[in-house]
Amino acid sequence: MTVKDIREILKAEVICCADHLDTEVHTACGSDMMSDVLAFVKDQSVLLTGLINPQVVRTAEMMDMRCIVFVRGKVPDESVVQLAQDREIVLMKTPYRMFTACGLLYDNGLRGGCDI
Repeated sequence: MTVKDIREILKAEVICCADHLDTEVHTACGSDMMSDVLAFVKDQSVLLTGLINPQVVRTAEMMDMRCIVFVRGKVPDESVVQLAQDREIVLMKTPYRMFTACGLLYDNGLRGGCDI
C-alpha cells in the first residue's frame, strides 16, 4: 500500500510532503501515547494519532515512520508542520475517529505488524 492509498481510504487531506505520496507502507499503529509507540511499536510505517504536538513528529522520526495521520480532523500548528517537512514525513488529517480509521486501513490490508 502507498501513502496515496491511505489518503484515499481515509478521505484524508495532505498537510505537507505531498511529493512523498508514492512511499510504500506495510504496517501502521494508532496511539495517543507516544511512550507506548516508543516502547511497543516496531517496524511501523504509519502513525495514526489525535495528538498534534511536536513530540509526535519527533517520535515518528525516531521510529523511522514515513507518515502521520491526525484523526478527528485535527490540524497541527505551523511549527509541527515545518518539523515534519524538515524530516520528510507526510502529514495528513482525516475526519474519521481513530478506531474507524484503523479499521478502514485494516480492512484494506494494512496490518499492525503483530503476528499472533
